[in-house]
Amino acid sequence: MDSYRQRGATLVVGLVMLVVLTLLVLSAIRSGNVNMRIVGNMQAQEETANASVQAIEEVISTNFTADPSAVSAVIAVDINNDGEADYDANITTPVCKANLAVTNANLDPANPADASCISSAAARDTGLRDMRKAAVVTGQSWCYQQEWEVRAQVTDDRTGATAASRQGVSLRVPAGTVCP
Repeated sequence: MDSYRQRGATLVVGLVMLVVLTLLVLSAIRSGNVNMRIVGNMQAQEETANASVQAIEEVISTNFTADPSAVSAVIAVDINNDGEADYDANITTPVCKANLAVTNANLDPANPADASCISSAAARDTGLRDMRKAAVVTGQSWCYQQEWEVRAQVTDDRTGATAASRQGVSLRVPAGTVCP
């Protein structure tokens, strides 16, 4: 009679162990699913942030200062380079934050980028530096230094992830260019 009871106890212990193992497996699966969701959300957030930065880079690679109000638009961004737009970035009108006069003293006559700004750039002897006296003329140049702020916002329609980016841009413009 004892052997029948032992067989029943073994069966009950075996079933309890199966239930415990099943619960452990279910817990591991749930934990894995939660971790996958977290990673997926982080990836979506990173992609939207990258899309907003890519849209800003696209704007600042153009001559956006010519007509800043025309820049305010939606730019299609292809993150994975498959030829299809993955995100739509909303670009607000770039804002000019500062318009600073550049003096001749801040320019280097040996630098080709500075040559067009030197107020006597067309002359052979600019008079900017007198080699005997090493004096520098500090008059107004033909350029201004403008500082702009460009903003973009991207929302992922699938996940709801949103990213907003802003970037400051400093560029040289011809003197007389208005900072709207």
